[in-house]
Amino acid sequence: MEKRFMERIAAAADLQAEPLPGLPLVEIAGDRRVLIEQHCGVTEYGRCRICARVKFGAVVISGSGLELTRMTPQQLIVTGRIDGVHLERSGR
Repeated sequence: MEKRFMERIAAAADLQAEPLPGLPLVEIAGDRRVLIEQHCGVTEYGRCRICARVKFGAVVISGSGLELTRMTPQQLIVTGRIDGVHLERSGR
């Protein structure tokens, strides 16, 4: 119920480009860096694939030479050669 209320407020204020509070934000900077905010932890970590849980599924980053260069409770930063970023929704 609260989520729909926030969506209506965002739509009325024309803020749809901004993420709603509590939802993950994924930012891709070229092919060398991915920032994930509001994550729920890392579930897979390797040089070719990194998976991070988010509120409604997982963000999967694939590439080569991947490295988790920053991890705080609020954000993850992955660097390396980024070949793809994929959102996998969990079954609801």
